[in-house]
Amino acid sequence: MNPNRQFQAPQQFHNIEEDGLYQLRDIVRRYFRYWYWVVLSLLVCLAIAFLINRWTPPVYMATAQFLVKEQESGINLFEQRLFSNPELQLTNQMIMLRSRPIAELALKRVDFEVEYHYHGIFSKIERYPTAPILVEVDWKHPQIVEGEIEVSWNDSQNFKLVFPEESYQLTQVGLETSTKIDPPILELNTFDFGKWVETPFMRFKVSLTSSESGGRINVKIREKNSLINEFAKFIQVRPLDKNSTILELAIETNLPAKGRDYLNALMEAYLENELVQKNLTASNTMSFIDTQLIGLEDSLNYIENRLETFRSANRIYDISAEGSAVFSRLAELDRELTQEKLKREYYRNLQNYLVKEDYNEIIVPSGLGIEDPILNNLIKNLLELQNQKAYLMTTQKAASPAVREVNRKLEDLNNSIRQLLVNVDENAAFLISDLERRTVQVEQQFSRLPAKEQNLLRIQREYTFSESIYTFLAQKRAEAAITKASNTPANKIIEYARVSETPITPKPIRNYALAFSLGMLIPLLFVLGKVYLSDKVKDIKELERKSLVPILASVAFRKLYDELVVFADKNSGITEAFRSLRANMNFVLPKDQASVILVTSNTSGEGKTFCSMNLASVYSLAGKKTIIIGTDLRKPKIAKEFALTNDRGLSNYLSGQQNDWRLLVKRTDYEHLDALLSGPIPPNPSELIGNGKLPLLIDALKKEYDIIILDTPPIGMVSETLEMFPLADAVFFVVRYNYTLKSGIDHINHLKTSQKLQNAYIIFNAVDEKEIQYNFGYGYGYGYGGYYGGDEEKEGIMGRLRKSFLN
Repeated sequence: MNPNRQFQAPQQFHNIEEDGLYQLRDIVRRYFRYWYWVVLSLLVCLAIAFLINRWTPPVYMATAQFLVKEQESGINLFEQRLFSNPELQLTNQMIMLRSRPIAELALKRVDFEVEYHYHGIFSKIERYPTAPILVEVDWKHPQIVEGEIEVSWNDSQNFKLVFPEESYQLTQVGLETSTKIDPPILELNTFDFGKWVETPFMRFKVSLTSSESGGRINVKIREKNSLINEFAKFIQVRPLDKNSTILELAIETNLPAKGRDYLNALMEAYLENELVQKNLTASNTMSFIDTQLIGLEDSLNYIENRLETFRSANRIYDISAEGSAVFSRLAELDRELTQEKLKREYYRNLQNYLVKEDYNEIIVPSGLGIEDPILNNLIKNLLELQNQKAYLMTTQKAASPAVREVNRKLEDLNNSIRQLLVNVDENAAFLISDLERRTVQVEQQFSRLPAKEQNLLRIQREYTFSESIYTFLAQKRAEAAITKASNTPANKIIEYARVSETPITPKPIRNYALAFSLGMLIPLLFVLGKVYLSDKVKDIKELERKSLVPILASVAFRKLYDELVVFADKNSGITEAFRSLRANMNFVLPKDQASVILVTSNTSGEGKTFCSMNLASVYSLAGKKTIIIGTDLRKPKIAKEFALTNDRGLSNYLSGQQNDWRLLVKRTDYEHLDALLSGPIPPNPSELIGNGKLPLLIDALKKEYDIIILDTPPIGMVSETLEMFPLADAVFFVVRYNYTLKSGIDHINHLKTSQKLQNAYIIFNAVDEKEIQYNFGYGYGYGYGGYYGGDEEKEGIMGRLRKSFLN
């Protein structure tokens, strides 16, 4: 050890850049000191990654593309556009695609009600779309669901049922919720393939669809709401581009075929639902006209029979020119009158629907030949708003802002239409009254015709009237049917579902990279935590920076069973450390006169007695007449290590029981080394140390000995050590590696400044050999160990593991 290095005054200010660089190097070298933990951490993490890649069920991504056509803006009403936000329209379509009603329609197109699971090594594997058996479920019967049922067979004739789950769910016809039940107990569990299995809690049929003569498979019957919630929850809908209305539909699944089939069914169900909504008006118109045509057809047949019978009976087939003119005028008036009455009836029915706010049965006026552009546009907007509300209600509540806004618009349109109906109804009433008046005038001319001709004209007029109404309604029905047949969904499937060739999870390369990173990071966190989160002194460099007291020696650690290691092994690294300490003391202690060395520590267990004894031993080996004094009157330790009896000592001298100190000094088994033990433990050690006799004793000992070593009590636990500081030529504070608290260094600094200690030094004790090697560039490869204050250094399992790696 270089003594010049030890006596440099501690730096109070450090270059920040150099300090940071040192800390980085310190972390790196500590990290590689634990290379065996790094290797172990990497092996464990990579093994976990391998197991994850090997046994995690692969998840695939199924995707499809769906075009949402941008709707045209609504009609200008009161200088406001009802539908003018394309982003809102796109968002509504996305919500609809994720809604439960659409998921329900999609699931009706696929056969997901029954799942078939094989037994794998660590988990069950689902089979889709084919399985060796086919289960048909009768949903009109109570059914056991949401639990696996084991189906096994040994031939092609029959099978057995086992219920391995702890509980199941039971669905009831007409009820939305299911009830929890215990596993069913069957009197007979063998059933025939192809026949219905019927019990109070289930009814289904199992058919063998393969040539397998035996097998076992678990069947899981899914409850409707649970299945809908699952697929509605996991479907992903997002715009393909921010400037496009093409949506990308995606779903993650363990079964690629199942994900693909569901996406295709979802898009087709959405288009079918859109077409149903679009055809609703035409369907309502056709239903209304069909009810009218049924009655008219019967009336028309009846009148036609009357006309033929009258002509045959009266032998009159032609009418006069005057009668023909009158008939034509009456027929025209009847046609106009009938149409106006039909319009008025429509207005009244529409008024009733608006009062009841029942918009599903409303017919667009143009479907009945009412060419009122304002009324037609209002009804069209009303129906569009009603459809928009239906979309929103699939995913939102009535109190949501969007639904409340649609309700407000519906209410405004309702009021506008009702006000308009008052005017058009009055106009229709006026036209009906005028047509009836003109009809009466023509009928006066009709009365001048012959009686038979009048009767024929009456029947023919009635027939012509019914025929014209029938023809008119049939024409409107045909127009509605053509409209319905020509309707197509506005949206479109751009690309049917396809599945990624490689699974999205697990990703072996990513998992191995993550495992490698964690394998390297975990030891690094361990090192950082050990260095920066520990409250104990572990770093020589940190101790040098933090302490105002120079480090005069660093003593390595090794497990030994003799505290007097200087005598036990004169060639050990610890002995060399104390020899180096003795050499450094030549620069500190006064020359050619006796010197007093005080050894202390903050707390018990830091090795001050060990250092005192071996420091005394190394001086005695150099031929110096040395005495070690046990001034720790509370917890004496020296006697045991030197195989002496602590029957007399310092306490006898200080208490006045023995004034001749020579009678208290005991010879040890080692040349040039004597010991003045602490003696019997007194009741008042502090008072004895401070009674003034100790300085007299030291003066007397200086005349007989070259080196006097004071083994004192810990300064952090008792106060009498402070009284001995003025007696010493050098004061050593023992700091133990990974034992002394960092706060203890502050205490030592305080003592140096408050006591104005000139020759105060630190012995860094029990230092890890690698710590010395990395900080000072060399190491003895030896160390020491022992018992300090009752604390035993334990190697433990981890220490033995580390040693096995090192060896």
